[in-house]
Amino acid sequence: MSTTKAFASHADTQEKRVTFAQISEHAWAYTAEGDPNTGVIIGDDSVMVLDTQATPVMAQDVIRRIREVTDKPIEWAVLSHYHAVRVLGAEGYRSAGLKHIVASRATHEMIVERGEADKASEIGRFPRLFRAVESVPGLTWPTIVFDEKLTIHLGSVEVELHQIGRGHTRGDTIARLPREGVVFSGDLVEYGATPYAGDAHFADWPTTLDRISALDPVALVPGRGEALIGRDAVNEGIEGTRAFLVDLYASVKAGVAAGHDLKRIYKDTYAVLKPSYGHWVIFDHCLPFDVTRAFDEAQGLDHPRIWTAERDREMWEALEG
Repeated sequence: MSTTKAFASHADTQEKRVTFAQISEHAWAYTAEGDPNTGVIIGDDSVMVLDTQATPVMAQDVIRRIREVTDKPIEWAVLSHYHAVRVLGAEGYRSAGLKHIVASRATHEMIVERGEADKASEIGRFPRLFRAVESVPGLTWPTIVFDEKLTIHLGSVEVELHQIGRGHTRGDTIARLPREGVVFSGDLVEYGATPYAGDAHFADWPTTLDRISALDPVALVPGRGEALIGRDAVNEGIEGTRAFLVDLYASVKAGVAAGHDLKRIYKDTYAVLKPSYGHWVIFDHCLPFDVTRAFDEAQGLDHPRIWTAERDREMWEALEG
């Protein structure tokens, strides 16, 4: 490993090519070569977006793409979980008709507990993804909070929201179009992109993936990476995510059992994972955060520690400096 790595994603300055593609009768995927995705559901009388982009200015490109295919008001925004890069663009949809912001109760609790700290942390990690950050008016707060399951009807289009289990965070929510077999997974599933696991629950995440598989989706929009069309592609995305998590946590647990310190475990785990996953988007960014959280969990810390801008830098210097 290099000892001169730029912090987090500071070296990632290249804009990505955006694709806006229809994946079923009512579902669309806004993807950008491994940058955070936004899902779109166009109902009979209104539109729902799933994850809003990082700033209101960046949300305008999503709105522009939606307006190429419909003029229906964008009344619903669903937060798949709480991370600033996913939610701080919500206010950008107000002028397009936004009325409701929906999140699971556990996601709401995360905003209360760590919203401001996470905002400062994420903006510091990945400047390119927070273009026009000055347009963010503050934290994004849900107006509708649910436990476990909520069904929303966009006219005749039924959307199921499931707080399906802990994994990427403790509040992960998926959206499902049951009649079309489409699932929007948020960051529970990634494709060709490294799962960020700084707020994860490693022991639970594979079981949560099992629950997604049990829904038998024929199309899935992951948190990052291209939309997955067909059962084989969906399975590839789910199983690739699972393999990364299992391999990482096994390496970290082995290091903890051997009494190694965090830096030794990080170096060993990097060496184990690099051949199989090093080509995935944001691998070098995510791995220090992922290993640090896995190290905590392997030692019995169930509730993830809060990341702050200061803690980010201290951790990076300790592992990469």
